Amino acid sequence: MSEETSGMSAVTARKLEYSIIGLGVVALVMIFQPFSITLFTIGAVLVVIAGLINNLLPLAQPGVPARSVVTVAMVVAMIFCIVLLVAIFAAYLYGVFFLKPPDPNTVMGKAMLNARPWYMHSFTWTIAVVAAVLAGLITVKSRRKV
Repeated sequence: MSEETSGMSAVTARKLEYSIIGLGVVALVMIFQPFSITLFTIGAVLVVIAGLINNLLPLAQPGVPARSVVTVAMVVAMIFCIVLLVAIFAAYLYGVFFLKPPDPNTVMGKAMLNARPWYMHSFTWTIAVVAAVLAGLITVKSRRKV
């Protein structure tokens, strides 16, 4: 049998499961430690990542192909990027419809009016490109399977 059809071994599946759970435990320890704000920040980011990776736990079974775990991980990452873009756009719309426009007669108002719009930031475009690349890779990967 080839490795692609046989799937993960029991040891590999257990290692994957323990790694996913261990990442969540490490993230929680980093959040609740009282020593460093930097460790708290890293822990907060890891909690989000661990929450997303928890979607892979049902696939941590013997016999499941590693290729399907990678595909599901790419789908989860793509969905996260799309949701992040929708959240940024929703925050922008909230500001447009529910907040007062900046006063151009104040220093803060001038700074706000001179700020780059949300769609001109490199972070927004990076997330959009990552989502598009993941969508393309998933499409190519699903076509090769058939």
